[in-house]
Amino acid sequence: MKFLNGMTLLLIYQLVGEIGVQLLQWSIPGPVLGMLLLFLTLLLRKGMLPSADVASTALLSHLSLLFVPAGVGMMVYFEHLAKEWLAIVVALVLGTVVTMAVSALVMRGASRLFSPETYRDG
Repeated sequence: MKFLNGMTLLLIYQLVGEIGVQLLQWSIPGPVLGMLLLFLTLLLRKGMLPSADVASTALLSHLSLLFVPAGVGMMVYFEHLAKEWLAIVVALVLGTVVTMAVSALVMRGASRLFSPETYRDG
């Protein structure tokens, strides 16, 4: 019963996120807003509900199954991928480089913020 209650709770947060995005006309996915609301709830509660813990653990244990639709999609659209392979590779490489650079800058800024005496010279 804990699993069912936890799944219901997670789906309610997703639904609230979807409704919130639609009402506010934001350009972010509803589940992202739902996850943010769940995160804020967990911060305010200072802990996890046991039912949500059971449901999230069960979902994480089967996470690899969620990659099956993506793999099937790649096989279905293989011809399109073969035609656009260069653009895809360039986007992946540039996206990775930009992500690594931004992550490094954020880490450097956070290190300076939380440890100013270490990085005083820059």
